Amino acid sequence: MSVLILASASPRRRELLDQIGVPHQVMPVDLCEDPLDDEAPTAYVARLACEKAKAGFLAAGSVTPALGSDTAVILDDEILGKPRDEADALSMLRRLSGRKHQVMTAVAVVDGERCICETVITEVNFVAFDESRARAYWASGEPADKAGAYGIQGLGAVLVDSINGSYSAVVGLPLAQTAAILKEFDIEVWQTSSDPKA
Repeated sequence: MSVLILASASPRRRELLDQIGVPHQVMPVDLCEDPLDDEAPTAYVARLACEKAKAGFLAAGSVTPALGSDTAVILDDEILGKPRDEADALSMLRRLSGRKHQVMTAVAVVDGERCICETVITEVNFVAFDESRARAYWASGEPADKAGAYGIQGLGAVLVDSINGSYSAVVGLPLAQTAAILKEFDIEVWQTSSDPKA
């Protein structure tokens, strides 16, 4: 029996919930993810996380808490979303090369009475790389559906020199903060029947 609705189609978020042993049911929601006029990046990710959680809660029949999350890559106070095409992805990668940027991930849980949301900000430092590396990375197919045109958990890891903050938040879900929020809804982590010694 699932104890949580995951309002996301992201396989990475599903894997992260599996990692901490939280039974869940995947129920993707389709929302407009365009920033509002003059919306600050922190407000943007928090709004989307809450909206996704609320939509998932309603879609599931309003009987099980729902979790929504949103991740954005921020460079020079600009939100870098998923690339529209190759040219857009290459432009993002050129700008990120050899520089530091922020990854903001908000996680929200809704049960009809409450919406608890927290945003985690991680600093990511990229190595410098040339155009051929950027084009080869695009050709791999990985950047196409990733905010900022890269995935730290995949081939994009070779572009990352260092991070300061939560690795799991950059992947898509800050696990320590997620566990703390879930506890407020009486959902504990490590709810697995597998033997940890196995």
